[in-house]
Amino acid sequence: MNRSNEGAPGRSITPGADFLHLAIDEAPGGGKADWLARQIRRALADGRLPVGSRLPATRVLAVELGVSRGVVTEAYQRLVEDGHLAGRGRNGTIVVGAPTPVTRAAGSATPAGPPSPRSVFTSAPGTEIFDTMRRARARIDLSPGLPDLAAFPRAAWLRTERRVLDHLAASGLGYGDPRGTPALRLAIAHWIARNRGIRADPDEVLIVAGTAQTLTLLGRVLRDEGVCAIAVEDPGSLGARQHLHNCRLDTPPVAVDSEGVRVDELRATGAAAVLLTPAHQFPTGVVLRGSRRSELTCWAREDGGLIIEDDYDAEHRYDRTPVPALRSVLPEHVFYAGSVSKLLAPALRIGWVLAPPKYRDALVDAKRFADLGNAALPQLVLARFMESGAMERQLRHLRRHHRRRRDAMIEAIGAHLPGATVHGAAAGLHLTITFDAEFADTELAAMALARDVKVHPLSWHSQRPHRPGLVLGYAASTPADIAEGVAALGEVLRHGGARPGV
Repeated sequence: MNRSNEGAPGRSITPGADFLHLAIDEAPGGGKADWLARQIRRALADGRLPVGSRLPATRVLAVELGVSRGVVTEAYQRLVEDGHLAGRGRNGTIVVGAPTPVTRAAGSATPAGPPSPRSVFTSAPGTEIFDTMRRARARIDLSPGLPDLAAFPRAAWLRTERRVLDHLAASGLGYGDPRGTPALRLAIAHWIARNRGIRADPDEVLIVAGTAQTLTLLGRVLRDEGVCAIAVEDPGSLGARQHLHNCRLDTPPVAVDSEGVRVDELRATGAAAVLLTPAHQFPTGVVLRGSRRSELTCWAREDGGLIIEDDYDAEHRYDRTPVPALRSVLPEHVFYAGSVSKLLAPALRIGWVLAPPKYRDALVDAKRFADLGNAALPQLVLARFMESGAMERQLRHLRRHHRRRRDAMIEAIGAHLPGATVHGAAAGLHLTITFDAEFADTELAAMALARDVKVHPLSWHSQRPHRPGLVLGYAASTPADIAEGVAALGEVLRHGGARPGV
């Protein structure tokens, strides 16, 4: 017997609103406006309606609650008089202030405020360190890894998006191929052929949510193949190590010198795979030279070694010729990873990976069960953006733009940090500086943050002892801010911020 009365003929359904889940049957008979004002005031106080929120139109909310429009108008007016709401004509009624927050119950979670400069650098960086750094307030952000987000080609992207939507069939809005849209896989194959010397069929390209997802998917696939360790460059990316550790993989360190990764040390680790940034090593900026490339090729072919090639910013070069990708000569041994995070914006969360044939199907399965594939609409927009030549135009613009900022940083370092050695300035979006003196670079970074300048200590990206240093991003800051930020670092060093022996 069906006992449900939902929708039964003749049954009265109590009106309610999706807005704040308001149920009018909870209001007293003669005080509906008072009740509604109290509910909205409570939502203002507990943060459900932050400043800037738009409230429903009085007519709409009245219909949803089944009350007269005057009830809603009166409630809104009371909150306007209290200074919490404001009428903005055609823009509606907007939250402009909040009452005193409600007291939280003991033990309940409270929003985390910005961390203090000292607390960010007091211990070894944990898995939350990059979230903590993003929350840390600083007027000048010289963190590595960020492109100039203000340079994102909004107008060109919007035009491309409109063209895609104008011609998109309804079927294009459904579930797609977990490998990615055919249009983007073809565009990526063309892009890496033109810019990285890699010949690949579009069917070899897997679209992923950035290189971070590439590392997670590869970690799962390789663990299933019995791999328990992936060697990494030292110094090398802390974030990459964290993703591999999350997959329960060890990351034995392999030294990097002026020629690139030490292949003799790689052999000594016994690791079956290695993660490399050969075109512009992070963070030192070293290029993997010819002799080392030959040694690495022998290691891969003779020992059956696997290489994860993170080609994270190879297109950004200023003072040197392009370096061919390892994938172009070792397709049977190289997982090739790239993304648009440094070319356009990390917010797009679009990257790609090419796997050796043996691992291709397993990697596609891992992607399928992770998320059924990336969102299709941004892929289609990016594919058209790339094939139209807009990506090359953007890259040419960024190279000129970033070169000026790189030059401003080098000039400022020469003026304010004469004892620093600069590494990796010929390409990329960052450079590294090291010091001959003995001191804790985390102390220097903490003192810089206290002066409104955000930087990465080199020790974060090192597993073994290394000369103190800083990793400085220049792409996202103006030349004036770069000069001021580096001058602040010089002040810290000269006036006791980070002293030898600290």
